[in-house]
Order: sequence, then C-alpha cells, then structure tokens
Amino acid sequence: MDTQRTAIAERCLNAAYDGSMAFPDIVGTLIDAGFEGYMVDYRRNTTAYYLPDGDSIMLDNRPSTEPVAPQFDQPGIAAQIKWAQANPPDYSYAKFCKNVKALGCAGYIVSFSGRRVLYFGRTAEIHVEHFPK
Repeated sequence: MDTQRTAIAERCLNAAYDGSMAFPDIVGTLIDAGFEGYMVDYRRNTTAYYLPDGDSIMLDNRPSTEPVAPQFDQPGIAAQIKWAQANPPDYSYAKFCKNVKALGCAGYIVSFSGRRVLYFGRTAEIHVEHFPK
C-alpha cells in the first residue's frame, strides 16, 4: 500500500472516531482514492481497507474492552444503523461500535461497488444494509 493511500485510510478512520467526517464523506474519500471497500473486525479491533488489485492495509481501531455478545440481535443492530444514519447530536462512532458489539455484531464489511454493508455475528448471522440512493 502506498503512503498516500495509507494516509487517506488513517484519516478516514480517525474522522469516523472524532466525528470530523460523516459516513457518506468517508465513503466518497475512500472511493476517490481507489479503495473498493473495507472490513471492521470487532474481535481483532482492526479495520482493513482493500484495493481492487488485492493490496490492503490493516489499521488498529480505538481501544475497546467490550466483548462481542454471543447472540446476534438483528433488529437492535438495524436500529443502531438507523441512529447512525440520522446522525443526531448524541451520535458517535465509538458509541455505535460499543452498542452493536453489545448486540452481537462481530464486524461488518463495506462494499462500495455493491453499495451495501454486511453486518455479521459470531455465528455468521447477518444483516445487510444497502446504501441510500
């Protein structure tokens, strides 16, 4: 991974945590840099960013001690996604991460070309969220 793309991925990850960029802006920035998607792994506490040629970079997420709950609460996770999409004053990415882990989300995969996010649990239950049109 070249240093420019690495810096962009780091900037987008930091922006998610500090709230300086909204999700659509992060997606646009990553697409413009040539990324095809990324994956958040709450059990490893990492985010991997992927290029179409197979190159990737893995970054550490902010420290988190909350475990991923064993049961996948799909309606609860869907509600947290709606909360994040509404972006109210009390929203933060760190709080979203904490909440969905407590609801059994082990991670999620963002596909830019597929225009969707696949949230998954510890036993491979899923919730698919399509990008708004």
